[in-house]
Amino acid sequence: MKLSINIALMFTLVFSACAPKHDRKKLDTYFEGGLSDYNRQLTNVIVSDIFTPPVASRIYAYSNIAAYEGIRFLDSTKASLVGQLNGLEKLPQPNPSKAYYYPLVSMVAFTNVGEGLVFDLEKADQIEQEILKEVQEIGIDKVTYENSVDYGKQLANALLQWAGTDGYLRRTALPRFSVTEDPGRWRPTPPDYMEAIEPHWNTLRPFVLDSAGQFDPGLPTTFDTSKESTFYKEAMEVYETVKQLDTTQIEIAKFWDCNPNISTTKGHLMYFQQQISPGGHWIHIAAQVLEEQKTEAVFSAETMALAAMAIADGFISCWDQKYKSQLTRPETYINEYIDPDWMPILQTPAFPEHTSGHSVASNAAATVLTELFGKDYAFVDATEVPFGLPVRSFSSFHQASQEAAISRLYGGIHYRPAIDLGITQGQLVGKHVLKRIRLSHQ
Repeated sequence: MKLSINIALMFTLVFSACAPKHDRKKLDTYFEGGLSDYNRQLTNVIVSDIFTPPVASRIYAYSNIAAYEGIRFLDSTKASLVGQLNGLEKLPQPNPSKAYYYPLVSMVAFTNVGEGLVFDLEKADQIEQEILKEVQEIGIDKVTYENSVDYGKQLANALLQWAGTDGYLRRTALPRFSVTEDPGRWRPTPPDYMEAIEPHWNTLRPFVLDSAGQFDPGLPTTFDTSKESTFYKEAMEVYETVKQLDTTQIEIAKFWDCNPNISTTKGHLMYFQQQISPGGHWIHIAAQVLEEQKTEAVFSAETMALAAMAIADGFISCWDQKYKSQLTRPETYINEYIDPDWMPILQTPAFPEHTSGHSVASNAAATVLTELFGKDYAFVDATEVPFGLPVRSFSSFHQASQEAAISRLYGGIHYRPAIDLGITQGQLVGKHVLKRIRLSHQ
């Protein structure tokens, strides 16, 4: 009996000597800036999967909500989003008798939600597995590790169940957009004449908005082919602007293109150019700022969740009016009534004109970031560097969002009312998110 006890003790000592120690300081250092990196890696999956801008915004929102719900327990003053977001009524809570390492909980929740919303499951899962391997190599208590991974997955499963009730799956059973002979109604544009993207996006449950139509921007200018009409003059502004672009304006148009559905045709082969989405661009701006400021983990998660929800609700709001007004794009109108050989600088996206998605999403995000970091926060935007474009410098988030909006006129793909009304629409969405969401008990 004594011999067996000694053998058991020996094995315990050997295992303890081989097992990595729980190195909290190194773990905390490892997870610094982690959320910014997770979002960049998620972007790589989103880009390779060629998700449309609205779909990409949904993925970012759910993933960053998961990250916040996983990390908020580090600060006892922070409130859950349960009861604040539409349809989110309950989430699993940590067991008070168990030990957790919440940065790990947050990462697991983020990556598992992201994996549940993309196509390339293997690439998404690889993000998590590589981080888990590095965490184990740094050293973490086995029980704390297992508790944290398990709780992160519980959160992810609950949030994915909630996501499954937002109408995303149901929308594919709804009718396709029908093209008619109405000259003022949107129809597919060159070069590939793609069918309308997400005509039923307004049927999705918003995150914070009361409804998709809560901040309706109003109808566009009445369609008219008369040269004396306001609509014709708006089209002429697009036509003349593109003809007279200077080098800087061309750079601005290309920098903010962010169209993940651009196609290139060579002979019988068609392929998509991989680009970040407009929402993804602003997620990367937020990620960059968080790294620059070296913000603590809970504030980082707050920032990303608020920005992502504002962007996602901005797309739902924007798409509501797009498919109500169903207005034709400048390229179609100009080729028909002004110049049949005219081409825009950018490829026209495959959805109706009014309002501008870039204007709405950019100003929703900029409104949130301005509230969190100040109206004069200057930054250098390096988001497009991986896609072959140079950096651009901005004196504020507002300036960047205004440039993103006007870039659509320079690109030849929006009339001015879609831009101006889209700016206001996005700002209203952003302000509403900030007003409605309270992340502190105090």
